[in-house]
Amino acid sequence: MDIKVKDYNFIIGKGILIFLFLILGVSFFYLPHSVTEINTKLKLSPPSFSFLLGTDNFGRDILSRLMKGSQTAFLVGSISVVIGSSIGIFLGSISGYFGGKIDEIIMRIIDAMMAFPGILFALMFISVFGVGIENTMIAIGIMSIPTFSRITRSGFLREKELEYIKAAKVRGASNFRIIYHHILPNVISPIIVAVTMSFSNAILAEAALSYLGLGVQAPNPSWGRMLSESQMYFMIAPWYTLAPGIMISLTVLAFNMLGDFLRGYQEK
Repeated sequence: MDIKVKDYNFIIGKGILIFLFLILGVSFFYLPHSVTEINTKLKLSPPSFSFLLGTDNFGRDILSRLMKGSQTAFLVGSISVVIGSSIGIFLGSISGYFGGKIDEIIMRIIDAMMAFPGILFALMFISVFGVGIENTMIAIGIMSIPTFSRITRSGFLREKELEYIKAAKVRGASNFRIIYHHILPNVISPIIVAVTMSFSNAILAEAALSYLGLGVQAPNPSWGRMLSESQMYFMIAPWYTLAPGIMISLTVLAFNMLGDFLRGYQEK
């Protein structure tokens, strides 16, 4: 049987996601050790039966902190995508459906947001409103609004001129019903692809902000913060750096591969 590249993307991406969700699910009920338990006598211990991925510079179990950090990663990814997609879809649908001055105003705002580097905006937002996971999610969510707005607007511009929309208007359907019951369901496919990509971008952005000390704060575990704390010990304890780095890479890879598959499926 001939398996295409996009099928491999789905198979590999799905396999990695199952593994990640398994870690996430288990972390809610079981952790090998406390994520805040400090034992300086065991600091930077190599992987062993007691500590499968070794310990960090405070003697804390790296595996337990990775598992707990998965909760942070998926929480930030989920909430930020909800914020970005809900606002972006609303703006894109209004802009694409009504056009005219409304479209011009909304698109100029979106263009201004796109001209401003996302990570720079997040840094500015967190500097003004303070560090923490809540502000991190809001900042990353705002970063993804332009993507969803443009994708939604493009779909609405295409669909609103088709015959079934004209027929709905003739039957007296309201603008709200046409937008959310007729057009939006028909433009949802590219939005779903954007969700997978935005999710991976959100996790990467959270890791970057935590790496810089502006995201999740100690002692709460975050893959990006673990990566930052481990870099000075790379030569003597490489497992400390590799563990969070691999988790970040696998998560981003899985969602990107799933997004590539969905994009290819959509183009059939």
